[in-house]
Amino acid sequence: HVQLVESGGGSVQAGGSLRLSCTASGDPYTKYCMAWFRQAPGKERESVARISRDHAGRYVAESVKGRFTASREKGKNLLFLRMDNLELEDTAMYYCGARPGSCAPEEVSAYDWWGQGTQVTVS
Repeated sequence: HVQLVESGGGSVQAGGSLRLSCTASGDPYTKYCMAWFRQAPGKERESVARISRDHAGRYVAESVKGRFTASREKGKNLLFLRMDNLELEDTAMYYCGARPGSCAPEEVSAYDWWGQGTQVTVS
């Protein structure tokens, strides 16, 4: 079992920045893929960025490329999301997700563990 805890959300004006953090606790020897997803009101949860434990697998959604930077401490279960030049459309609940193994899957159903989410509101 893995527990995920997110932090760093909040309210910001368009064009501003926020940094999200996610800490995973679990088996330290399991190679987890850690990922950021987001869900806006009335929309499905979607993948934002995914990074494997060894950084071999890195995926970023086209909608946030050039504005969002995901990073992960190599060999650790700490995940960050730096969000710059935020837009109104970035308003959503942001979730940290994890799964053992590859980060190739982007479907929500492929991720076994989730944090409680942190709200990001852009106005």
